[in-house]
Amino acid sequence: MLIDLKTTAAGGLKAASRFRWNGPLGAATLLILMVAGVTFPQADPERTGKILEAGILPPEVAIYQLREYLINRVAPPPAPTDSAEWSAQSKHLRDRLLREIAFHGWPAEWVNAPPKFEEVGVIETGKGYRMRKLRYEVVPGFMSTAILYEPEKLVGRVPAIVNVNGHVFEPGKAIEYKQERCINFAKRGIMALNLEWLGMGELGQPENAHWFAPFLDFVGTHELGLFYLEMRRGLDYLDNHPNVDRARLGMTGLSGGGWQTIILSALDERVSVSVPVAGFSSNRTRLEVNQFGDLGDPEQFPTDMYDGVDLPHLVGLRAPRPTLLIYNAEDDACFRASLVKPLVFDALRPTFRLFGKEDAFGWHENTDPSTHNYQLDNRLQAYRFFSKYFNLPLIESEIPSAAEIKSVDELRVGLPENNLTILGLARKLAAGISRPPIPADDSSRTSWAISERKSLRTLVRYKPVSVASAWAVGITKNKGIESKSYLFHLNNGLSATGVWLKAIASPDDAPVTIVLNDRGKKASGVEVSDRVNRGEQVLALDLMFTGEDWKQITQGPFYGPIGPYLYAQILHGLGDRPLGMEAAQLIAIAHWLQQPGRPQRMRLEISGMRNQVSALVASALQPDLFSVLVVHEGILSLGYILEAPVTFQEAPELFCLDLYKQFDLDRLMVLAAPAKVTVEKFVESPKK
Repeated sequence: MLIDLKTTAAGGLKAASRFRWNGPLGAATLLILMVAGVTFPQADPERTGKILEAGILPPEVAIYQLREYLINRVAPPPAPTDSAEWSAQSKHLRDRLLREIAFHGWPAEWVNAPPKFEEVGVIETGKGYRMRKLRYEVVPGFMSTAILYEPEKLVGRVPAIVNVNGHVFEPGKAIEYKQERCINFAKRGIMALNLEWLGMGELGQPENAHWFAPFLDFVGTHELGLFYLEMRRGLDYLDNHPNVDRARLGMTGLSGGGWQTIILSALDERVSVSVPVAGFSSNRTRLEVNQFGDLGDPEQFPTDMYDGVDLPHLVGLRAPRPTLLIYNAEDDACFRASLVKPLVFDALRPTFRLFGKEDAFGWHENTDPSTHNYQLDNRLQAYRFFSKYFNLPLIESEIPSAAEIKSVDELRVGLPENNLTILGLARKLAAGISRPPIPADDSSRTSWAISERKSLRTLVRYKPVSVASAWAVGITKNKGIESKSYLFHLNNGLSATGVWLKAIASPDDAPVTIVLNDRGKKASGVEVSDRVNRGEQVLALDLMFTGEDWKQITQGPFYGPIGPYLYAQILHGLGDRPLGMEAAQLIAIAHWLQQPGRPQRMRLEISGMRNQVSALVASALQPDLFSVLVVHEGILSLGYILEAPVTFQEAPELFCLDLYKQFDLDRLMVLAAPAKVTVEKFVESPKK
């Protein structure tokens, strides 16, 4: 007899799974199993795939849950009651945001380097001002450009204003409304420095796109640092200029330039007068409304920046220095005035009042043209405000200058051919990473693992969660297979979804495999069918940001479809780590599976690098939870992310601050022991 008739159903299934049913021996064995009363499952990928593709959590609900979670993390506006106390708090907050956030991981010699500007040409206009073409170093190997609009007749020291770009792409610093503003400042006796911006104009190379900024986090240098240094160098230049009055330094810009303006002018007290235009709002408003895709680029939600702090705090840091906030009534890109005002202007007026400077805190709502702009009405407001607080004759009108606008080519300064990009800088920094070796002897490795595991928990901001409820929202039971579709509602208000399957004949204590697939559970038909046909219980699981639950669901006219990666960046900004949250979900659901009578350790089968890393982190944090990790289509090193490159949109959870600096996959696999990790098929590294 080929198989002992006393073999359990599970044992029989395991034995049977070793045979192919296409010969006399297979037929005889099948007959024996039938006589023994064992029903062998007939799971096949096509039928299993249909079970797995059924919707469980509508994408709108998944996003709503996450938005609610995020809104509850946003800090309320500051409400100080004493000016001296707020001044002390402001000093501490500035120091923390710069030292612990913006300059995290950046070499001190880069941060503290004096400005390095070179003049490469002068345009004499004969219109009361000249234009100096400037090239300057942001960090070693990374240059940017600027145009200095300088009054023709300089007597003594004059006021100066840093003018920064928004998302104007091809024109960059040559955009007409910015030129007109700078020309008018110069004609009124004010130096105007027109800075280029990352990803725009002369810095418009594809690898300078702002969504490459998270690569800097990944290698251990905070993404905000580069953006901050790029604009601060301009302020440094003016501060050192022999004809600039250091007590009268200003800053202004539209949109992304408005964001730059509030960031630099809040954190650097040298900026005496600030006029941000349509550049920011409370993060609460952005999450509540989100009509026009104004969740922003990654630098607008820099990692950890808003952990206990919100953008209104930055406005509060301006007190009592003169600050004018300009917004547009029907902004067609972001930050409509009436939505911004309550939590930004109204909430911060009492702070300026504490210093007796309520009149130095201004608000203007533009209704002509009312859309996203820094056109004449908004420029006039800025002229009046700067002239008033620079103690100049009040500017009430604009000097017509349209005929003096220069083309992109005329304002081109020129950059070195080998100039670094954001991605290039990240790769350069990664090349200098050196991690201590993994100890070879067991005793040293044990203490090393304890220390490394603690570091990993901190790095991914691991916060344990539990399954508050597991809703069985769908069942099937036919042709030898049973399934239950689950909505796992976790105690932090977020959810994951999964489909549990097994052969009807398989016992309740059959081995368990959790299947994860970067393309979602509906793509796991082959792996799930294989494990079911081996007599196992299988949970095909979609963690947050994976599968049909997290489709792009919103169309914004300015940014286009809004994908879940935007919310991943917001999580980073509020102090969470999607990677740690996914690992916590996996651990919680694995514990839920450990019901009485079920195996206490389970197997993981993973397809794709995103779930590969999440599962390795989970297994490293709880090494006794999983017995085996089998990876398909994975990677052998996190270095692949830089080489490919893998974009943030493709794998947002992997761009975790300091991840590659401190860990690679080999270290995570050692921490996962005694679990056995096998990469059966991996993605080939791109050819150099």
